[in-house]
Amino acid sequence: MDEITAIRRMKAGDFSGLESLMACYQVKAVRTAFLITRDKARAEDVVQEVFLRLFQHANRFDENRPFEPYLMRSVVNAALNACRDEKHSISFEGNLETVERLVSQAVSVESQTEYIQLKGEILEALGKLPSRQRAAIVQRYYLGMSEQEMALALEAAPGTVKWLLNSARAGLRDLIKKERI
Repeated sequence: MDEITAIRRMKAGDFSGLESLMACYQVKAVRTAFLITRDKARAEDVVQEVFLRLFQHANRFDENRPFEPYLMRSVVNAALNACRDEKHSISFEGNLETVERLVSQAVSVESQTEYIQLKGEILEALGKLPSRQRAAIVQRYYLGMSEQEMALALEAAPGTVKWLLNSARAGLRDLIKKERI
């Protein structure tokens, strides 16, 4: 079933529309929520709640707009809300070259074992960032959102988005640097 048909069925109260959309987007949505919450069960709960809310309020969705960005924005916001009470304060200092070097290494690493280790270090460092910074990294580098799209999704000024991204990259750089020492 195509996306428009699924949305129309949801609007009519038919669960098959919801099931179709979940089949298409659930894995990506859970991964997105997990990267922000760092808790698999919480990420699954967040995504389930988002899909349920989408079904309950399906009549509000504009069929002329793409569904995936709307869903992912909802998932990011719900994951941030789930993390709101968590405190992950870390002092960040360092330079952007370390993160850029590690990312370029991840692309050119010949050994799958080294790549998996590097990926694990990045994910571990990502988990230590504050939830809003994790969300910024996930939106920018995992979902491929532009800074303008991020500003709309986070309901924040573009300068705030730039600050979040810079702080998050600096934090990742420092955390990875500490792991490698």
